[in-house]
Amino acid sequence: MKKPSLRHRLHEIIYEADTPAGKVFDIVLLILIVLSVVLVMLESVSSIGLAYAALLNQLEWGITIVFSLEYIARILVVKKPWKYITSFFGIIDLLSLLPKYISFFFMGSGSLVALRALRLLRVFRILKLSRYIGESNFLMTALWASRVKIGVFLFAVIILCIIFGTIMYLVEGEANGFTSIPRGIYWCIVTLTTVGYGDIAPMTSLGRFIASIIMILGYGIIAVPTGIVTSEMTQQHKNPDTNTQACPSCMNETHLDDAVYCHNCGNQLNETT
Repeated sequence: MKKPSLRHRLHEIIYEADTPAGKVFDIVLLILIVLSVVLVMLESVSSIGLAYAALLNQLEWGITIVFSLEYIARILVVKKPWKYITSFFGIIDLLSLLPKYISFFFMGSGSLVALRALRLLRVFRILKLSRYIGESNFLMTALWASRVKIGVFLFAVIILCIIFGTIMYLVEGEANGFTSIPRGIYWCIVTLTTVGYGDIAPMTSLGRFIASIIMILGYGIIAVPTGIVTSEMTQQHKNPDTNTQACPSCMNETHLDDAVYCHNCGNQLNETT
């Protein structure tokens, strides 16, 4: 049996949530992420921020350095670094680093460190919730397959808002707050989506009748995307036997539990096999 290289062992620790070392690494990472977000929150409280500004800043820089080293390590242990850099988690990891460094040049940008909370999405991998990973992939596939239908639906909604917004401008007029067609369209959107801020409201009987129709349509419109996605989901085949193993070559995930080779590029997943 071939002894795994140092690079492969580091890859297992950093990218795999299925190994004991990998799980410990990711749990420590999650603790640091939560701590970092808490520090940013505390810093925003005036009394705490003024009293412990230096300490909070030092702790934030310490965590930022750790995350920077981790980001560099993630790039070094994969065969195709650009795959990680341009991946979803790669972009999130980079965004979690930049705010603190940008604070050197722009005061106040350090608060954007709260973006690190997005890294908590790794909890699904860390706890090896393969069932949830499979379901999330299943949902994403259904959403992607529905993109054209949803796009056409949204385009129809926009046209509907333009028509009703124009009608309300003509019916209500400037005297009742509908000072322009764009303002009428704005009112139609917030009404159709059942938000209704209340900053504009129809005053005439005809305007209220039209508003009632729009409100009823709003409930029907909410149900349409759900039906589209549900229809696509019934046509998808989910695989409950996927895990969190990441290919060291192409970074593809969700392989079968007993997989030896990557289903995307054919690269061997484990050098020890």
